Amino acid sequence: MTRLAAEIGKGLAPAREARPIRPFERIHVLGAAGAGASAAVLLAHRAGALVSGCDPGGPSPYSAALVEAGIDLAWRHSPEHVLRPDDPRARPERLAVTKALTSIDPDNPELRAAVELGIPAEPWQQVVADAAATTGQALLGVAGTHGKSTTTGWLIDLLVRAGRDPSAFVGALLDTRLSGGTPSTARWGSGDVFLVEADEYAGNFDAYRPQIIVLLNAEWDHPDVFADEEAVFAAFERWIRNAPRDAALIANVADPGVVHIAERLSVDWPGEIVAVDDDAHGLEIGLAGPANASNALAVVTVGHFLGVPESVIRESVAGFKGVGRRLELKGEVGGVVVLDDYGHHPTAIERTLQAVRERYPGRPVWAVYEPLTYHRTASMLDRFAETLATADHVLIADIWAGRDQDTTITSARALADAVSARGGPAAVAPGSVEQTADYLAREVRAGDVVLVMGGGRSYVIAARLVELLGGAETGPGTARA
Repeated sequence: MTRLAAEIGKGLAPAREARPIRPFERIHVLGAAGAGASAAVLLAHRAGALVSGCDPGGPSPYSAALVEAGIDLAWRHSPEHVLRPDDPRARPERLAVTKALTSIDPDNPELRAAVELGIPAEPWQQVVADAAATTGQALLGVAGTHGKSTTTGWLIDLLVRAGRDPSAFVGALLDTRLSGGTPSTARWGSGDVFLVEADEYAGNFDAYRPQIIVLLNAEWDHPDVFADEEAVFAAFERWIRNAPRDAALIANVADPGVVHIAERLSVDWPGEIVAVDDDAHGLEIGLAGPANASNALAVVTVGHFLGVPESVIRESVAGFKGVGRRLELKGEVGGVVVLDDYGHHPTAIERTLQAVRERYPGRPVWAVYEPLTYHRTASMLDRFAETLATADHVLIADIWAGRDQDTTITSARALADAVSARGGPAAVAPGSVEQTADYLAREVRAGDVVLVMGGGRSYVIAARLVELLGGAETGPGTARA
């Protein structure tokens, strides 16, 4: 474990058994405009809490639903959000934050104020788990190195079509049909299932104790917290063992990592292990690529497990159009297709490129990548280069540092050089996301497909390119590739 890993979550309360949120419980959420934290805000609000939030990054696509709900938001950090000098009786009873904040900003004034007052701070995932406990719905967690957001969104679609009205958290925007209102990463329903996307990073999923677990795949990622693949396997296994004794694991046994974990569990784990169907049974699958074919089989298996009618399963598998920033069509202008995707791991990028080739056969593909964190880029540079070199054109934007403090270990230029050295296209590193979009606008031609990928500000590239080409974005929840 690295020094950074040891700092992540330091000072936050450890995961605990979920408990219902009390009516009018006062909760303050830091980073409230983020994909996950915004869901915690919305779900706590719907559960009856008095919720406030702040985010120095300003409004985001995820915060629009919070504004619509009338939730109190501030666009800066301030100890006054905790101290409430105007009305000490209105002080929050707990804070919810992203774990990474404790390593990025250990002296955060709101965290310091909470410590001084003895107000507990905990990961925002705990608030999501408590919201699920409030509803009393069965918790279903979707885990894996890849495909979590798409599969969770797909299961929401399945249960909505089945009339099961689920509640949910997913780390990508749901369109209005699935969110039940303004596009958001949360859904509040009255049905029998609460779906959560369960992220393994630094134990983010520890607060979730699902009755049903879907494990899509498992391989090495997050080199700042997992030393190797075995550490990843151990994290998934430990989490599954913390589930209720009568839990069910729906395991994609076509994935070697999942097989390894399932074999270890089969020795003494009391829960039920259900293998994902290994045959599409003539299903029409609405999303392109082999990764989505695998995700679809997991959806089918969960549908059967939950007793969803076969006709509804087939309708969802064929009709689901995806979630935000997962091969999302941002526009087609002058014959140029612009796609936006969250891919930031070599395997995810490989599968996404395969999906693009399947959907747009014979068209030149631009792989435009904003690397997510220096440590991941440095640790997996060769794999990134090999995968990106399969595109027709490659651009590498400046690396998004995220929680990294050492920005000297690699660079966008180093990755571009590694791509070029593998006999692929001569990769270019234009600079910032804005400069990358400007470069693209000068170079793309009718017939090109531009695939923008990354987990930082890469979405700016796609939006700016569409604007520069003279079009308008389709926006989340509309047309998608």
